[in-house]
Amino acid sequence: MGLFSALLGNAGAVNSETLIKDYGKLLIDSEQIELGFKLIRDTFIFTNKRLILIEKQGITGSKVEYKSILYKSITRFSVETAGTFDLEAELKIWVSSEVNPSIVKQFNKGVNVYDVQSVLAHHVLK
Repeated sequence: MGLFSALLGNAGAVNSETLIKDYGKLLIDSEQIELGFKLIRDTFIFTNKRLILIEKQGITGSKVEYKSILYKSITRFSVETAGTFDLEAELKIWVSSEVNPSIVKQFNKGVNVYDVQSVLAHHVLK
């Protein structure tokens, strides 16, 4: 992920080994990381059981919030691909019966948003 893209808040893919090293303690025994992305300070991880959002807070980032969203609570999602002049693709996720999306994340062009859509569809449509 390029620095300019990161400064804009766009997410870039992170390999599973790095995610397991950093966040393996969040996983239960049968849980496996399938896909993960990192913003400047925040990370979100798709596992075979849930979506985990890791949001660092404060100036130092020492305070961290870990949100777990079960796939069965996701009622809909959308993926918007990057256009010719766009720098990023966008993911929106609605949880339960909310009118506005609960989660909105932007990806740099290096991320295959079809992979993101595939993982979500696989788990949400079960």
